[in-house]
Amino acid sequence: MPSEWIDHAVNATGLSADAVWRLIWSVVVLLLAFITRFVILRVLRKRVTDIKRHYYWRRTTNYIFGIVTLLAIGRVWFSGLQDLGTFLGLVSAGIAIALSDLISNLAGFLFIVTRRPYEVGDRIEMSGHRGDVIDVRLFQTYLLELGAWVDADQSTGRTIAMPNNMIFRNPVANYTRGFEHIWDELGVLVTFESDWKKAKEILVRIANEHASPLSQGAQEQIRRAASKQMIFFNVLTPTVYTDVKDSGVMLTLRYLVLPRQRRGNKEKIWEAILKAFAEEPTIDFAYPTTRMYLNHYEGKEGAKAPTPPGS
Repeated sequence: MPSEWIDHAVNATGLSADAVWRLIWSVVVLLLAFITRFVILRVLRKRVTDIKRHYYWRRTTNYIFGIVTLLAIGRVWFSGLQDLGTFLGLVSAGIAIALSDLISNLAGFLFIVTRRPYEVGDRIEMSGHRGDVIDVRLFQTYLLELGAWVDADQSTGRTIAMPNNMIFRNPVANYTRGFEHIWDELGVLVTFESDWKKAKEILVRIANEHASPLSQGAQEQIRRAASKQMIFFNVLTPTVYTDVKDSGVMLTLRYLVLPRQRRGNKEKIWEAILKAFAEEPTIDFAYPTTRMYLNHYEGKEGAKAPTPPGS
C-alpha cells in the first residue's frame, strides 16, 4: 500500500500510522475469516445431506471462526502475550460486571452442550413453556411452541426464545430423553345404569389393538434406559381403571404413546370407542344432567322408602 495513502488516512482520522496499519490488518483478518467460513459452509452444504448433522457442523464452524478471528485481531493489536493477557483480564472484569446475564447464559450454554439435559429435536417443557427444541445458541434456546391455544400437543407456529440461564433456575421436563414413551390417559364416563363391566372389556380390547405394539417397543427402551438411570415400570401394557364420579362410572384407559403421536393415537382410540359403544344397547355415555330421583319407586327393593299414603 503506498505510503501516501497511509499519510492521507493519518491526516483524515488523526490516528497514528501504527494504528492505521493495525486497522488495515484487522479488516484483512475479518475478510479472510468471512471468505474461508463461506467456502467451508458451501462445501458442507453440498456434502452433508443430513439436516441435523449439517446444523451441528454449521454451528461448530461459526463458533470456531468467531474465536479464531477474535484471537487473531487481538494478536494484531497486542504484540506481546503479556499485553494480551492484561487486555483479556480487563475485558473479562468489565464483562463480569456489566454483562452478568450474558455470562450466565453462556454458562447455561456450556452446561447444555456438556451435560445434555436436552438437544435439538427434543420435546421439552420449561418454565411453563412447551415445545420442540429447534436451535441452541450461545445465549438462547429456541422452541417451536406446543399447546397454548391449541387444544393438543401440536405446534402453534410461534417460536419461543428461552435464555440459557433458565436451565439453572427451572426444572426441565424432557419428553423424548431416556424413556421415549410417555403415559397418556383417556377417561370414558358411562351412566350408572350401563353395563360398565362390558364397557370395560370393550376398552381393554380397543387398548390392546391400538397401544400394545407401543408397549412392546417400550420394553427394549426401558432396558437401555435402566443402564443409565433408575427408570422402572411394573406394568407397560394398557390398563383400564374404574372410578365413580357424580354423573356415572369413570373408566380410565392408561396406555403408552410416543409424544409426537399422542393426538393421532387418541383420535383412533376414541373413534373405535364411539363405534363400539354405538353397537351396544346396554351402554350409554354419561354427562352432567339434572334429574328427579323418587326413592319410593326407584333403587333397590330394600333401600326404597315407604310409599306415602294415597300414592
